Amino acid sequence: MKIGVLDLQGSVTEHINMLKKIETVIPVRVKYKDQIERIDGLIIPGGESTTISKLLKSFDLMDILKKRIKRGMPIWGTCAGMILLAKKIDGSDNAHLKVMDIDVKRNAYGSQLDSFLIEDKIPDISKKSIPLVFIRAPYITNVSNDVKILKKVNEKIVAAKQKNILVTSFHPELTGNDCVHKYFIRNFFNNNFLL
Repeated sequence: MKIGVLDLQGSVTEHINMLKKIETVIPVRVKYKDQIERIDGLIIPGGESTTISKLLKSFDLMDILKKRIKRGMPIWGTCAGMILLAKKIDGSDNAHLKVMDIDVKRNAYGSQLDSFLIEDKIPDISKKSIPLVFIRAPYITNVSNDVKILKKVNEKIVAAKQKNILVTSFHPELTGNDCVHKYFIRNFFNNNFLL
């Protein structure tokens, strides 16, 4: 199974390295239109959402990406990826891909200096506590009825899923713990890819 990591900006290498740990997965760096049709799923990494959005437009990826997501391609956005997938960004009239029924608050936890790490359980993902790294992280302020909330931290929504879309405010790729990557593979693809 080919899982792409959007290779425009952000923590691309870290996601690639995590995916390499999973036997059934072939990680692929994705930068061009023709690659979007040749992958089974995609991760949009953390980085800077405005920069990634501009690059999606420059590389003419916006429309084909939206089409594949709407046709059911599994996609996971971490941090900036969450912002890119949201239908609404608090305080802005300009959302990006607009494919997930969530409202997101950018840089909700403050600046780089306000970054933090906690260990906590996410019952759908792991029975044990896992490290959650927040760096200039967003959180979700509102969801539609068919969005499943997977995790709240201090009453703020930091992980959710809707149909073929997974989002996390935090950065599992920076921890060495592959539980969230395995959860994405296990729960968003057909049974041929089960771990």
